[in-house]
Amino acid sequence: MSRFLACLVAVAALLGASLVAAQTQSTAPSAHAGTKLNFPGTLGGATFERSVNYAAPPANNPGQGVGYYYSTPKRLIINVQVYDLGRRVPAGSDNPTVIAQFNTEVSSAEQQFKFGGYTQFQKPSVPSTCTYSAVSFRCITYSGLNQANSRVFSRVLLTGFRDHFVKIRIDWAQSHQQTAADADAALQAFVPALMR
Repeated sequence: MSRFLACLVAVAALLGASLVAAQTQSTAPSAHAGTKLNFPGTLGGATFERSVNYAAPPANNPGQGVGYYYSTPKRLIINVQVYDLGRRVPAGSDNPTVIAQFNTEVSSAEQQFKFGGYTQFQKPSVPSTCTYSAVSFRCITYSGLNQANSRVFSRVLLTGFRDHFVKIRIDWAQSHQQTAADADAALQAFVPALMR
């Protein structure tokens, strides 16, 4: 793995992974049994990097599900987490269960930014709805300044799908000449390939 990619993976972990310490060598299967989503070596132009099975040791937290990490040709990091928190999740992005979990995810992201030493956390006051292919997600883009005074961004998407939460986060950095347009183009290719 290149030094740059390793750095981006580290940034991605800081930006929203609530179980960073548990992300040791616990890989997940390439197909998620509950949702029937597939995570092949290449998906929508992005390349598979690693997976984390939170139900397996050392995490032993089945409700947190599994995480799959991909990188794009423009070196953006896409993380997909499929989880249920121990309950059935209603389909779609506009039900109270998904809305409440989305608010929890955004609050957690803000705390992770602060814990990681980032400053000037920014997010819109109201999330929006993003639709890729036929799937609607609750979504938001947030950012903060790193120690080098460069802005780092994340866009988070969340929906209920086949009794699970499906959270997709893409990370990019201003200092690497990556833009919101790059992130959107990556999601336009990746999400429909995943959610078919």
